[in-house]
Amino acid sequence: MEFPKIHFQKAHFLISAPDIRHLDKHLPAESGIEIAFAGRSNAGKSSALNRLTRQKNLARTSKTPGRTQLINVFEIEEGKRLIDLPGYGFAKVPLAMKLKWQRSLGEYLQQRESLKGLVVLMDIRHPFKDLDQQLIYWAIDADIPVLALLTKADKFKQGARKATLLQMREEALRFEGDVQVELFSSLKGFGVDILEKKIADWYGMSEPVEAPVDVEVEVITE
Repeated sequence: MEFPKIHFQKAHFLISAPDIRHLDKHLPAESGIEIAFAGRSNAGKSSALNRLTRQKNLARTSKTPGRTQLINVFEIEEGKRLIDLPGYGFAKVPLAMKLKWQRSLGEYLQQRESLKGLVVLMDIRHPFKDLDQQLIYWAIDADIPVLALLTKADKFKQGARKATLLQMREEALRFEGDVQVELFSSLKGFGVDILEKKIADWYGMSEPVEAPVDVEVEVITE
């Protein structure tokens, strides 16, 4: 059986919502398939989404971590969505706001029926922080598979990248769930093909259609 191809470059903004209740009003929880992106506020989440979709400004990047405070929904085609969840952990915002974001993340992961996969982005220099682990445990409890990307992998030389990857894969075993760990760099393109294939698999589709990858993408490298 031949599955349809996926065109990531066709992704476009759909809606923003402050929490799952507002999201449910526009997109019923059981409709379509959603793949969510989550990570600390300086992990390069927006840059990864832009690289994936070959678009410069699909997801807003900012030199001020924590600027993304809403659940942002992008649609690739009808029923196939990418979800940009609020960044966490680093932003200089009031504690009450941080707790609100954290609650919103937990509700989305545990209650959203259309969620079929979670991409967790972690700076390769600071992987598996407490909130990253909490996020992954939430996903495992909800029976959601996880792709953990060690972002900004270009910051390390090849030997250090490989050593860190092997170490983090070993650490990921303690989650006792479906957690795959890979290297990623929005700047150099490491791991983009793996990300594409994993999302296509979660969508129940075949490998993505080839598209130009030399689009200029704003990348945060702090």
